[in-house]
Amino acid sequence: MENKSYFSGLFSGIKSLCTGLKVTGRELFTKKVTERYPENRKTNELPERFRGVLVMPHNEKNEHKCIGCGICEMQCPNGTIKVESEMVEVDGKKKKQLVRYIYDHGCCMYCMLCTRACPQGAITFAPEYECAVFSREALIMQLNQPDSKCEEKPAPAKPAVAPKPAAAAAESQPVAGNATPDAAPAAPAADSAADEKMAKLMAAAKKAADNAAAEKVAAEEAAAKAAAAPDDAELKAAAEEAAAKATKLATAAENFAKKVAEAQQ
Repeated sequence: MENKSYFSGLFSGIKSLCTGLKVTGRELFTKKVTERYPENRKTNELPERFRGVLVMPHNEKNEHKCIGCGICEMQCPNGTIKVESEMVEVDGKKKKQLVRYIYDHGCCMYCMLCTRACPQGAITFAPEYECAVFSREALIMQLNQPDSKCEEKPAPAKPAVAPKPAAAAAESQPVAGNATPDAAPAAPAADSAADEKMAKLMAAAKKAADNAAAEKVAAEEAAAKAAAAPDDAELKAAAEEAAAKATKLATAAENFAKKVAEAQQ
């Protein structure tokens, strides 16, 4: 009886060993996918949607697209972004101008709420992954370059107003002395740049309100789960965190909506 159990255990061990060697032998001849980092820095290809670090692109004139509205700062759930702006007078009109755009990479969780809420498309995530430093202070960076300014959009072309039929008939008839009447001046078209900017701000305000509503629903679900399991401390903490986040987003959305309403007046 003992010999039978001995041999059965021996054959079982040999069988399991052969099974493992079978997998090892198969992988021995498969194509290797090991990345030889850091030797392959120049040839390494990252996915198109890779989120590395937040950047603010500048053109060859050291211009960016940020208008200092602060929507990205309101949308960030971790307080990663801090926008410093000032009011300046341009052509007799007051407008907001970016002074410093501070980004704390150490607190960023790459959610992309800031880039999606930006009405100007001024910020984006770059495929940069080598961000290791020796201190947390080195992860705090200023995205706008020194002496940079906001890119000015070209004024929309004003369409010419078609002449009235009477004026056209008068132009077709000769005038005494072979003189031609002066052409009627084209009426200036309304400048739609301000309306376009206001429409973008209203769309951003609506998006902020939608995000706040979605976060409120998530907080209610988390509260329901915590109520169903009152002894679970983790669920209770998650519910409190979700409620605080929902309150923060709701307050930010309400404040931004008030600013948009004031700008419309």
